[in-house]
Amino acid sequence: MINQTSHTKKALAGALGISRASLYYVSRQLPKRLGYEGAALRRSCQSIPHTDIAESPLTLRLNKKRCQRVMRLFSMRAYRRRGKKPKKTGVATTFFPNLLKTTLPSYFNHIWVADFTYVPYQGKFIFLATVMDIFTREIVGYSLMPNHSGMLTLEALFSALANHPRPDIFHSDNGREYGSRVFIRLLNELDILISRSTKSSPWENGCQESFYSQFKVDLGDPERFKTLAELVYTIHHLLWAYNHTRIHSVLKMPPLVFVQRLLPLVEKVS
Repeated sequence: MINQTSHTKKALAGALGISRASLYYVSRQLPKRLGYEGAALRRSCQSIPHTDIAESPLTLRLNKKRCQRVMRLFSMRAYRRRGKKPKKTGVATTFFPNLLKTTLPSYFNHIWVADFTYVPYQGKFIFLATVMDIFTREIVGYSLMPNHSGMLTLEALFSALANHPRPDIFHSDNGREYGSRVFIRLLNELDILISRSTKSSPWENGCQESFYSQFKVDLGDPERFKTLAELVYTIHHLLWAYNHTRIHSVLKMPPLVFVQRLLPLVEKVS
C-alpha cells in the first residue's frame, strides 16, 4: 500500500534543512525578465539567426551574462551542425615557404590569405572560396561553385583583383586547387610572392579558419532552405554583412568601417 501520510510545510522545510519562508520565495527579477524588457531582448537575440548570442555580445552591445541569462530563461540555443566532408583531391606537388612566419601585415593589400570550404545541401556540396586581406580582415574576393576545381580558387582571386590592387604576398594551404600551373603562373606574372602553410598545419592560416568556423555558425542548417537560390542568396548576404555590419572580435568594428577610419590617417602619412 502507498503511504499517504501527510506532512506539514514546516516539517518538510525542516527535513530539507531550509526555512519555511523560503518555500514562498519568488525572484524579484523574474517578472522583469518575463516582462517587456525580457521579451524585447529575446527578439533582439532572435534577430541574429543561428548565431551563438552568448559568444557575440558585441553585436547586441549587451553584457554577455545578460544574454546568457535570457537564453536560459527562454530555452534558446545556438544551432551548431557539422555535416559530412567531401573527399580531398590531394596536395600540390610544388611547395613554397611560409612567409607569414617572418612577415607581419603592415598596410592595405600587403598580405592576402585564401582558403575554401564546403556547404552540404540536399546530398551534395556547395563550395565557397574566399580571399582575405589580413591587415583589414576584409573579404576582398570570393567565389561560389558546385565543385572545388581550380576555377573555384581562380574566380575568387579574379574577384579580389577586380576591385583591389594586387597584394605583395598571397598565402594559402598546399591544396591542389592553389598549386595548379595556371594559378602559380598568374601570381608570378603579377609579381606576387607565394606563401604556403606547412602540410597538416591549419593554424598557419588561422584567419581564414576562424572566419569559416564562425561563418558556418551564422549560416546555420543549410537544409532549412527550400531552394538552392535561397541558400546562395543567404551566403552572399552573410559575406556582405561580414564586411559591412558584423562587428569583428579583433577590430571591434566591421572591416570596412575599420578601413574608412584608417584611410584618412594613411593619407596624412603618405
